[in-house]
Amino acid sequence: MDTILEVKNLHVTFSTYGGTIKAVRGVDFHLNKGETLAIVGESGCGKSVTSNAIMRLIPDPPGKITNGTIVFKDKDLTALPEKTMRSIRGVDISMIFQDPMTALNPTLTIGTQLMEGVRQHHRITSDQAKSKALEMMHLVGIPNPTERLKQYPHQFSGGMRQRIVIAMALICEPELLIADEPTTALDVTIQAQILELFDEIQEATGVSIILITHDLGVVAKIADRIAVMYAGKIIEVGTKREIFYDPQHPYTKGLLKSVPRLDVTGEKLVPIDGTPPDLFSPPKGCPFTARCPFAMEVCDKVYPVTTEQSDTHKVDCWLQDERAKQLLAASAIKQ
Repeated sequence: MDTILEVKNLHVTFSTYGGTIKAVRGVDFHLNKGETLAIVGESGCGKSVTSNAIMRLIPDPPGKITNGTIVFKDKDLTALPEKTMRSIRGVDISMIFQDPMTALNPTLTIGTQLMEGVRQHHRITSDQAKSKALEMMHLVGIPNPTERLKQYPHQFSGGMRQRIVIAMALICEPELLIADEPTTALDVTIQAQILELFDEIQEATGVSIILITHDLGVVAKIADRIAVMYAGKIIEVGTKREIFYDPQHPYTKGLLKSVPRLDVTGEKLVPIDGTPPDLFSPPKGCPFTARCPFAMEVCDKVYPVTTEQSDTHKVDCWLQDERAKQLLAASAIKQ
């Protein structure tokens, strides 16, 4: 498959009065054309910072991309001037932000906001922009679009506002869509509708999607591959089947055990004890060591090497080292 985006050794820091926060620490992943990659992890692990870095929306100061490359269609976005990035944002790469109400301007009509981007980037007439806006509203399932264009955001429900934000992101027909927690503020019924909408849009347009979320139910619905993020690092990546049915990192296993399942009855949910590490001074070794029930002495001192379970499944964990496997096997025999 053709690769549309490749992120290598990405580092993002934020300078504060208390010190430097190392929010993203050497992130590597790629995205193929037409696929959906989900980046999952608990709040504060660096998911949204990574997505904002791809869009070059990290505020400088206090934020800064200190190392790494973000290659989109053979262009390194980290090396491009801001003027060139403005021509890419919204046209080749679009983003859906977390809260649709704050993403929309309450003083402008929906039609004005929908047409603004396409007129800015494509230099088309007002009538052509209106026709495109109506087409996009129809695509995202907004009923009576002609009348709805004249209305304001407060006249729309939460689900409808989210559909409008999706329409705004897609109106210039981008090749890459970044969705940052697009269903967090919605109830489960509307969530299901929005996820089905993503499927339909991807089938209709062939857009590649990066989905940022902490909701594994959302991931199970639409993701092709999953990258698990913890303390600014991607610690495991694999296909949806590999991550859900054969997780290898203790953190990934902990995430899955803490989610209710319909096919399991009578079992209690198991929370992950402890708290994430302080990213002012991140640990040298595996960042999950303090919370890991299987932690060894080496885990705290040296960051684990990446182990390839298959062509698509990779994990950063010392438990996958052959020497650790032998020790665990010997321990199991003695017990």
